[in-house]
Parts: sequence; C-alpha cells; structure tokens
Amino acid sequence: MAFTFLFTINANGQEKSEKDVTETFKPVFITITKTQRIMDPDTDFDEWLKIEKEYFDKVIMKNDLIIGSGVYFHYFTPDDSEVLLVSVYKNWGDIEKATQITGELIDEAWPNLEEKSNFLKKQNNHYEDQHSDEIYVSLPYTKVLESKSDKPLIYYLKRNELGDGGSGFKEYFENVTMKNSFIKGYNSHRHRWGSNSKDAIEMFVFDNFADIEKSFEENERLINEHWTDEKAREAFFKEYDKLFTRHGDFIYRIGLLLFRQFYIIYITISSKSQ
Repeated sequence: MAFTFLFTINANGQEKSEKDVTETFKPVFITITKTQRIMDPDTDFDEWLKIEKEYFDKVIMKNDLIIGSGVYFHYFTPDDSEVLLVSVYKNWGDIEKATQITGELIDEAWPNLEEKSNFLKKQNNHYEDQHSDEIYVSLPYTKVLESKSDKPLIYYLKRNELGDGGSGFKEYFENVTMKNSFIKGYNSHRHRWGSNSKDAIEMFVFDNFADIEKSFEENERLINEHWTDEKAREAFFKEYDKLFTRHGDFIYRIGLLLFRQFYIIYITISSKSQ
C-alpha cells in the first residue's frame, strides 16, 4: 500500500529516541501483486469494490498472519487499469502460512462449493489473467502518517534503482524528508524477491496532488538550510547521487485500506493485545 502504503504506528503511543528505534526495529515483509482491472465500460466500479470488501471482511481480516492489507489504484501511472494488492507480514515464513490459512477461510466463508466458485469467478472477472508478484522488506526510515485531511490521500511511489556505492541517505532523511511538512507520511523498503534485485522503494503520502510540487520546493529550502556551505552541499550530493542510478514515479489513490494493526517500526505489542 502502505504502501505502506504506510503501515507504521508507534504502538505504545510514546516517542522514542534514535537508539530506541534501532533497538526495537524489526523488518516486516510486504507482498505487492500488480494486476490490471478489465476496463469494460459496462463494468460497475461499485460492484468491484463491494466484492473486494466482502473478500477482505470474510478472509483477509480474519487471517491473523496478515498484519496489514490495502488495495491501491492508478492516479498517475503509465497504465490506468493498474491495481496494487498489498499485504504485510511479520516474517518471511508467515507469507506461506498465511496462504494456507486464506484457503481455509475461503472454504469457511463459502462452504457451498457452487457459491464459492461463483464468488471467486465473479471476483476474477474484474481482472486480467496476467499479474506480477514482488516481495519487499521494510527499512528503518519511516515518517509516521499524520494527516488531518478528510479527503482521500495521495500516495507517491518512487521506484529507485540502486547504484554502486554512495552515502548520505540517513542524513538526508533526517534533515529533509522528516522536516518537510508537506510529506504527511513516508516509508521505505528494499527488494527481497521479484524481477529487479536493485529495487529500492520510497513511498510518500500527501494530503493532495498539489502538495507534491510544494514538497519539492520545500526540499530545496531544507537542503539549503541544512547544508549552508555551497561546497559542502555539492560534496554531499556528489556522494548521495551515487546511491541510485535512476528512478520511476507512480502516483496512486487508495481503494481499500483495511488493517487489524498498523506497525512497521514499533512492534513491542502484538495485534491481539489491542
């Protein structure tokens, strides 16, 4: 989602120092299935959402090994039919275990074989046959989502390709990303399984589309504020720019965002204790 999709919350409601974050951080695993909706003008979009919500309520939300899940759809991407199906797990082993539990929950939700077959067929009829799957692991660079907006949030995904060498990501994150008030939430994760082993994802959350451009201007201001010496600034970004060779930009809106427990950084309590 998330995403992330921001899946982060301070579980005990208290601010923690950088040392505490390092000590308590445990990565979670994020699966992202990219698929395409069938863009049939006769297809009812509300029906699609209704079907997905029924599946979420009867299956996803009852699977304790899935700690977060979201459905995101195209806003500004190369493909207007694109849909991201995102799930979050505490560890790698839970991904396979959750798949088995999902099968059991489907049988439980639709015990009648014909009804189950009809529902799944109806669900699948909204998507193209082809899809791609990727798995990522979270990184300890997160800005907890804080927004007062009552409108759907905007999710800007920056898909970076890792370069050779480079440095300064942590310093930039702490002095620019974290201080940029237009960025309401931020999450980062790295490739673990999928088509490109050099993928490094950053997800920024904004109140509205216009704030994306405003955040770029604010980044420039914060950069000049932190690196006041021009030569020091140039030296820093000479190394920083080596971190990534290129990137792609994708913007999504949320379709469904249903969570039992939001957490990536702080997992000092379990979802069952809430």
